[in-house]
Amino acid sequence: MTSRARLRLSMTLTALALLALGCAGGGGGGDQKIVIGVYGSMTGGDATFGQSTKTGFELALSELQTSQQGMIGGIRIESVVEDDQGRPEEAATVVQKLINQDRVACVVGEVASSRSLAAAPICQQNEVPMITPSSTNPRVTQVGDYIFRMCFLDDFQGASIARFAAENLKLKKVAVLKDVKNDYSVALAQYFTEAFAKMGGTVVVEQTYSSGDPDFRAPLTKIKARNPEALIVPGYYTEAGLIARQARELGLKVPILGGDGWESEKLIEIGGEAMNGCYYTNHWSLDQPQLQPFVTAYRAKYQSEPDAIAGLAYDAGKVLFAALTKLATDDPAGFKALVSTSSGEARTAASRKLRDNIAATKGYAGVTGTISLDANRNAQKPIVVIEVKDGKKVFAASMEQSAPTP
Repeated sequence: MTSRARLRLSMTLTALALLALGCAGGGGGGDQKIVIGVYGSMTGGDATFGQSTKTGFELALSELQTSQQGMIGGIRIESVVEDDQGRPEEAATVVQKLINQDRVACVVGEVASSRSLAAAPICQQNEVPMITPSSTNPRVTQVGDYIFRMCFLDDFQGASIARFAAENLKLKKVAVLKDVKNDYSVALAQYFTEAFAKMGGTVVVEQTYSSGDPDFRAPLTKIKARNPEALIVPGYYTEAGLIARQARELGLKVPILGGDGWESEKLIEIGGEAMNGCYYTNHWSLDQPQLQPFVTAYRAKYQSEPDAIAGLAYDAGKVLFAALTKLATDDPAGFKALVSTSSGEARTAASRKLRDNIAATKGYAGVTGTISLDANRNAQKPIVVIEVKDGKKVFAASMEQSAPTP
């Protein structure tokens, strides 16, 4: 054997030995880190949803770095962020990548229910916990016992919009304009309509549009002809602002009401003065006193105002870190099986324990309200109604859940 061949053989054997050391003990001796996957629409039509999820979670992670050098149980916590471009099929793709390539211990996302519904079955199948900060469609957590949410559900939200319309605004007849391509919009419209009817109200006309439509004048003209006292638009901020502007241009001056899909810094930028006198349900009101420490920290880090999506992602991060800390305390050896280089039965067992710890969350004092997860892994929280007044979002009302949502 030549000296060059012996050198190649020696290098090959050394590489194999290092690989074996890296794999030995389920990751104990390799890259000691636990990775959290974050996914959302960093680009696309509703990009503020994904960007706010990213910044909210990163703020929680930065606080962990400040207080504990970014570690739990002596192991570094890192995040990997993926852009699903606002497309359900891409959400499925990036979550597959997070699980199979990045070896994440938990997934945080999405905002849009349709994209959460595309990704949740993948997490469930692989026994990787997924926490959606802000998907409100009830079907999301029905996917399985590894799927959690930090927000209220659309049945409660739809009923709350109906209650505010009937009790606070004294409305009797309204119109509905929903996005037929959006699971969130379709479900929220249904829950509102059912609740409003029970309160003696009537939906005099229902019209539809599709995500991305730029012109709503045809359905708005039909709506105006029925003389509703208000217009319900259970969609996203991207269309809500345009709908408000075009409604005013057509002479439809009634209040427009929506849900938390309106929550974005872009809402008033898109809708302008047409948004004045409109209302939407949300997870917080930025002028609430208890939010100010979080708002101050967010402003210092990002030089911008946080929206509720960022607050929910921050809460998701804090709940997850508490669950990881409990696992590291109760079962240090099992906790180490969550490192990104581990695999096998030990990792699966640790993932189940992490799932159980997240499910046990009770009375967490989050910035978006006190969070207690029910038996279906849904947060029991109050809801806030926001009014757009003189170009600003101000607190209008708050409503509690009278009973756990089924």
